[in-house]
Amino acid sequence: MAIELNEPALRHARSLVRDGKVVRDERDDWSEAAPSADDENAFIDKEGWTQYSHWHLGIDRTENSETKKAYSFPFGDFRRVHRSGVISGESRAGQYDHTEIRDALKSLLELIDEG
Repeated sequence: MAIELNEPALRHARSLVRDGKVVRDERDDWSEAAPSADDENAFIDKEGWTQYSHWHLGIDRTENSETKKAYSFPFGDFRRVHRSGVISGESRAGQYDHTEIRDALKSLLELIDEG
């Protein structure tokens, strides 16, 4: 598994935050706010895999790009960035030594908290 930072997703997340499309919730709220598998499937059916990828800061290019297995570190609900998702992702990225993703999430959290 070779997870790397998904740059288009980071640009998308920053743009959403700058546009005010953010939920300033707490870390523990992510378990309720995170999209369900059914939500993900509906989004993929409607918007496609590229748009789905833009909601995940981790990408594993060794996996088929049209499978969920290729994407990790979600940060929103397909409409807005959730502060809780960013915090959760930053913690997980740090635990698994994905430092580039951890640092990107940390900078995204700082951008959210500035607003």
